[in-house]
Amino acid sequence: MENQEALHSTTPSTTALSDALKPDALAPAAIEAKAENLAVGKASMELPKLFVLAIMAGIFIAFGGVFFCTFLGDATLPFGVQRVVAGLCFSLGLILVVCCGAELFTGNALMVCGLASGKIKLAGLLRNWVVVWIGNFCGALLIVWIVFMAHSADMNGGEVGAVMISTAASKISLDWWTIFFKGIICNILVCAAVWISFAGRTIVDKVVGVIFPITAFVACGFEHCVANMFFLPMGVALNAAGYASTVNTSMLNIGGIFYNLSAATLGNIVGGALLIGMTYWFVYHKKAAKEA
Repeated sequence: MENQEALHSTTPSTTALSDALKPDALAPAAIEAKAENLAVGKASMELPKLFVLAIMAGIFIAFGGVFFCTFLGDATLPFGVQRVVAGLCFSLGLILVVCCGAELFTGNALMVCGLASGKIKLAGLLRNWVVVWIGNFCGALLIVWIVFMAHSADMNGGEVGAVMISTAASKISLDWWTIFFKGIICNILVCAAVWISFAGRTIVDKVVGVIFPITAFVACGFEHCVANMFFLPMGVALNAAGYASTVNTSMLNIGGIFYNLSAATLGNIVGGALLIGMTYWFVYHKKAAKEA
C-alpha cells in the first residue's frame, strides 16, 4: 500500500498533464502571473549574462531596422504599401527577441508587474533597465558598424543609404514632446506584443501575436528607443561619410541622437510600464493570486 502511494505521489496527475498539453493560449490572469515570475528572474540574472542578452536584443532589433530600410529603398511603391510592408519587415526584430531569447529594454517595462506585487525590489528593476538599455545600445552600434562596413547602404544605387539618412533625420527633427508621446504609443503596442508572446505556447503563437502590433507601430511612425539606437547612429555615420541625401541633416550628430533617445526612452517607459504593465497588474493580480 505504501509503495502504491509513493508511486502515485511521483506520477504526474491527469490534470497536470492536461494543462501541459493544452493548446489554448494563457488567459490574461495567467499572463499577468507569468509576467511577475519572469520579472523575478530578470531582476536576479547574473550581470554578464544580462548584458550579453541585452546586446543580442540590440542586434536583433537592428536586423529589423536593416530589413525595414532595405525594403523602403524602393521609392516607387505607394505610401500605404511602403509603411505596412516595412512594418512587417521590422517585426523580424521582436520575433527574434521573443523566440531566441534576449533582454529588450522596452519589453522589460513589464517588470513593473513584479515590482508592484512585491516580488522584486526597485533596485533590481532599475539595475535591469540600466544594464539592458546600455546593452541594447551596444548591440545596435555593433550592427551599425557591420552594416556600414558591408556597404549595405549602396544597394539600389544608394537608395537604401538615402532612406537610412532620411529616417534618422526625420526622427531627430521632431520636437521633444512629440517624440515623447510617439514613444508612449509605441511601447503600448510593443508591450502588447510581448504580452501576447507570454500567452503563446508555440513558436507560431508567438510570431503571429507579435506581427500586427509591431507592424502598426512602425507603419504609424511611432518612436522606439531601441530601434532608434540603430536608425540614428546609422544615419549619422552615413551622413558623415558623405552619402547623398535630399533632407536637412544639420541635426544628424551625437547630440541629436541623445535628444531623441531621451524623449523616446521616457515615453516608452510610460507606455509600457504604466499603460500596459500596471493596468493589467491592477486588473488581474488579485485574481491570479486567488487562482494560485
